[in-house]
Order: sequence, then structure tokens, then C-alpha cells
Amino acid sequence: MTIWRLVILEIVRQKLSFMLGVVSVLIAVGVLVAELTLLDAHDLHTQSILEKKEAETREDMSRMEDDYRIIMKDMGFNLLILPKDQTLGTYYADGYVSRDMPEEYVRRLAESDIVTIRHLLPSLEQKIQWPERDNRTIILTGTRGEVPFLHSDPMKPILETVPPGAAVVGYDLWMSLGLKTGDTIKLLGREFEVGDCHSERGTKDDITIWIDLATAQELLGKPGRINGILALKCLCAGDDIASIRREVAELLPETKVIEFESMVLARARARDRAKATADSAVAAEKQYRAKLRGEREVLASWLIPLVILGCTAWIGILAFTNVRERKTEIGILRALGLRSGQILSIFLVKALVIGFSGAVIGYIAGYIVGLAADGGITGIGTAIRLFSPALFLLVLVTAPVLAIGASWIPALLAAQQDPAEILREG
Repeated sequence: MTIWRLVILEIVRQKLSFMLGVVSVLIAVGVLVAELTLLDAHDLHTQSILEKKEAETREDMSRMEDDYRIIMKDMGFNLLILPKDQTLGTYYADGYVSRDMPEEYVRRLAESDIVTIRHLLPSLEQKIQWPERDNRTIILTGTRGEVPFLHSDPMKPILETVPPGAAVVGYDLWMSLGLKTGDTIKLLGREFEVGDCHSERGTKDDITIWIDLATAQELLGKPGRINGILALKCLCAGDDIASIRREVAELLPETKVIEFESMVLARARARDRAKATADSAVAAEKQYRAKLRGEREVLASWLIPLVILGCTAWIGILAFTNVRERKTEIGILRALGLRSGQILSIFLVKALVIGFSGAVIGYIAGYIVGLAADGGITGIGTAIRLFSPALFLLVLVTAPVLAIGASWIPALLAAQQDPAEILREG
């Protein structure tokens, strides 16, 4: 009769002892696998949560930046490049620029690699008396189409070009003079067709007439000259006013840059605050998940060794009890010719079967419990990612070894018993 046949007969006759041994290994392996799977699932779930929050933050920031760009464009230009000798006191007091600079400055900007400003719009403005309208004081502004940066893609202009021979009239002028689109007006001896009448703005624009730049330069006797370049500050790295002034000063040392304070800046600050809040929420989530993982690690650090030690001791107790209850059968087997090594092999192979069976069932049970305990793992693909072949092989090897180790002393005692003495006591 082979050892394996004897082991099978032993298991069949001692079902309860065998099942209790398997359950012991199952519990030890299940707790180990469940805790480790739970930690891995926690890490995977944490990564998923943080990636989602960071993606939401990026989406929110992108949406806010798009809104910011649209608002800035709708509100118009927010930077003005002036001649360096233009005193701001005079500019703020009079409401217009009294100095001028070469129109060629616009070309320099357009050909540069400056990326912090967009939508260059050169202009020439001057406060004049309108001789054809009782010397009424107006601001005449000559403007041309926006000059694109040659290193970037063309963008839709903020202001449409005023074509030669046309004029755009401010609110106070067309209202008081009864002008409307299509009318003809005479200005400094030149006739213009009213192309548009602006709505009320509450600024100097209400007493301004816009014509094309070349015509304004001719009428004002300033060919090739401008006195301002309007620009739009972009939403990009290095877009603070100090950086912009430094870049423009390096290219155009005879100019200065001023920024129009507006609600757009408040919008930018709100965007920054929203980003800081979103970053804080992500950081708080990271801290919470790290704390939760730490608590689970502490639980695993004492629970796993305790359960493994307890289950190993229980397997040893079962094996010792089995040997003691089977003394007579062991004596008979020895009397029939089984050697001590064969008796030892029967108990150790049985322990091997107990360890292997408990390892397989325990891993499956612990794996399922670990997935369910996290609560954030869904989908077959994610579950497969958490399956650890290395851990599975480890428990398949370790569990039988521990079971054999726990059964070694009882099995050795059984193998060393004298059959004659056992049968005499029986």
C-alpha cells in the first residue's frame, strides 16, 4: 500500500480533523491575502481618485482660462505702450497721449518672439477743434488693422479696421449732432462716411472720432508717427506686468507700458484662488488617503502575525491530538511492517495537503474579501490588475511549509513510538 493511499484513507477517516486544519490555513492565508489586497486596492483607488480630481481641476482651470481670455477680449485691450517721454500725469489729466513715436515700433514688436502680449493695435490720437462743427473739441484717433505677431497663428481681431474714407463716431457726438450710419461728415476739410455709431461708454470714447491711421497722420501732419500701441496681455507664464515691461523695454527702450486696471484682473485673481482651492482639495484627499492607508498598515502589522501564529499553533494541536487518538492504529501499522519514516511521511504529507488546500482556498477568499473591503474597485480589468502571481506562489509554498512545520513534532512522536509497547497498552 502506497503512502498516498494511506494519506487518502487517513483524510477520509479523519474528515473533521482534516477540515479543521484546512480552515486554519484558510484563515491564516485569507487574512494575509485580504490585508495585502486591501492595501493594493487602496493604493489603486487612491490613484484613481487623485487622477480624477486632478483631471477635474485641470478641466476647471482650462475652462476658467478660456473664460478669462473671452472676457479679456470682450472687454478690449488692457495694455498701452506709450512714448517714454509721455508723462503719466499729463496723460491721466488730459485723457489722451500728447507725445509720439515711430510707427516702425509696431513692426519690431510683431517680428519679436515676445509671447506675453497679443493683438497689437497702433494708433495716433490728438485732441483737436472740429472747425466744421463750431470748433467743437473732439479727440481724433487714427487706427489701422491689428498687426499680427509673425511667429504665431493669426487671431481674430478685437477691433475691426476703419476703412479709408469712413469714420466711427462716439456716442456724445452722434447723439448731439443727430448723426447716423451712412451720413457724410466733413472733418479738417476731408469728407467721411459714418460707418458706425458707438453706444455710450462713459469715457473719452464718447467724444472720439476714429478714422484710418494713414489719413489721420496726413491730416495731423505726422506721417509715419503714432503715439500709442494698444495690446492684450495674454494668459501665459510670465504674464505679470513687470515681466512684460522688461521684455518691451529690451526691444523698445524709448517706450513705457501701462496696464489698465479692470475687472479682468479680479477675474484672474479669482481664477488663482480657485486653483489654490482645488490644489488644497487634492492635497487634503492625498492626506486623508495616506492616513487611511497608515491605519490599515498598522492593523495588518499585528493582525497578520497574530493570525498566522494562532493558526499554526492550532494545526500543531490538531496533529498532536490526532497522533494521541491514533496510537493503536499506528502500532498496528508498525506491526504490519511500516517503518518509522513511512509513519512520519503519512502525517507530513497530510499536513502538506492541508497546507496546499488551505492556501488555494484562502487566497481566493482573501482576494475577494480584499476587493470588497475597499469598496472603490469595480470592473474585471481592475480586479485582474490586483491579482498578484508572486503572492499566490508565495502562499502556495509558505502555507504547506508552515503546516508541515506545525505537524513535525507530533508526526515525529508518532514515528518513534514502539509498536510492541503500544499494542501491549491497547
